[in-house]
Amino acid sequence: MFDWNAALWALLAMSLLGIAGWLLSLARRDVSIVDSLWSLFFLLGAWVHVIAQTGLTSPGPRALLLLGLLLVWSLRLSIYLTWRNWGQPEDHRYQVIRARNEPGFAFKSLYLVFGLQVLLAWIIAAPLFTALASPAPLGWVDALGAIAWLLGMFFETVGDAQLARFKSDPTQRGRVLDTGLWRYTRHPNYFGEALLWWGFFLIAIPAGGWWTVYAPLLMTLLLLKVSGVALLEQDITERRPAYADYIRRTNAFLPWFPKERA
Repeated sequence: MFDWNAALWALLAMSLLGIAGWLLSLARRDVSIVDSLWSLFFLLGAWVHVIAQTGLTSPGPRALLLLGLLLVWSLRLSIYLTWRNWGQPEDHRYQVIRARNEPGFAFKSLYLVFGLQVLLAWIIAAPLFTALASPAPLGWVDALGAIAWLLGMFFETVGDAQLARFKSDPTQRGRVLDTGLWRYTRHPNYFGEALLWWGFFLIAIPAGGWWTVYAPLLMTLLLLKVSGVALLEQDITERRPAYADYIRRTNAFLPWFPKERA
């Protein structure tokens, strides 16, 4: 059952975190901080949802499982993105958005960047909210969800680590990472992110959350067509000509054996 009262309290908390991030971005003249906040929106929203619903007096086993998975995923992703972006100029994606929306981007970023991401996070969090509100016992579908989450976390974490190590090696500058998990998919981290959200959805199904299937579908669509693969690769072959052959040989998303080199 979906608890609207608890979900709206979660939206309020997520909005306040978004406003705090926006104020910090004004001081830094850099809205990239929203990337570090993205996973924290879900973690904060889930905790506020549980507190609003039960006062933390009797969270069920499904709520405890989800809160644990969310804590690991959210902190890992936020810490990694903060470390990756630290001391770097504003991400080029946001530089493009800033250039398109001047003058007045400082204020416009409140709703174009932070408000939009808070709203997206709240909409995508529907499987979490549905599962957190359920007293139903755990079963085999939850086990499948946990396995999907673990696989997704593996791809995301190992993919990020392999990419960070590759970028830190000056001898690899201008080259294409096509080893490790990156040999089987061009974006193991995005694939992992999508997979773990399908895991959250599976855990929501026994709680009556089948209708929230739109959430992992939307997340997968965003990663494939909007903010992930499509945006990252739109001009990458101009900067790295070898990437064209990598695209020919390697799946964009689903891991599979690569084709032979041309």
